[in-house]
Amino acid sequence: MTDALLGPASVRDLAGRLGIRPTKTWGQNFVVDTGTVRKIVRTGHVREGERVVEIGPGLGSLTLGLLEAGASVVAVEIDPVLARQLPLTVAERMPDAVDRLEVLPADALTVTTLPGPPPTALVANLPYNVAVPVLLSFLERFDSLERVLVMVQAEVADRLAAPPGSRTYGIPSAKAAWYADARRAGSIGRAVFWPVPRVDSALVALDRREPPTTTASRQAVFAVVDAAFAQRRKTLRAALAGVAGSGEAAER
Repeated sequence: MTDALLGPASVRDLAGRLGIRPTKTWGQNFVVDTGTVRKIVRTGHVREGERVVEIGPGLGSLTLGLLEAGASVVAVEIDPVLARQLPLTVAERMPDAVDRLEVLPADALTVTTLPGPPPTALVANLPYNVAVPVLLSFLERFDSLERVLVMVQAEVADRLAAPPGSRTYGIPSAKAAWYADARRAGSIGRAVFWPVPRVDSALVALDRREPPTTTASRQAVFAVVDAAFAQRRKTLRAALAGVAGSGEAAER
């Protein structure tokens, strides 16, 4: 049986046919290893019949893996050529799954609504240059998301999953923790990508929970987080003076 997923030769052939060279602008590194794709789908606990949102599907490596697991997928793709091609690739390699795929040609940072049923999971190989803002915006805008599994730069994974008090704890850690419990869920080798990136990658799993109990709004809390970590060498009193109005107010 021919594997419906995209291996190295299939990825290069497809990219060649489309005249595509992966661009740094859109943070494109395509996964060419089918074993890694299935590992991501397994780690994401993707269930048959589940609605999954994928960001930056690229040539469709992970999309095919999600469809293979029985999920219905809404894929958000900024590159118009790739957005047009994705349904054709699925029709060619996994024809029975065509009606379980919807493609939204859009910039994930500006998406406020998704077609079809609300997704319960986000599973994606996120473009590394916008990974944190995209992740946080989707957690904010789509409260139907119960679980997230994203592949990001290893350093970003460490920040997202960092506990308070650790050296890597910062803005991404604090903001992600507002929405979910985050943890490292595995490392990904460089050789599974084309082109091979210069950085290591890792999986981060987030499980949605209720936000912390507070009388302040999320926006107000996030403003304090931004100010507190903006200049790490400053004392907290000095860092928060701008938000509070003065050093004395910040201390109170």
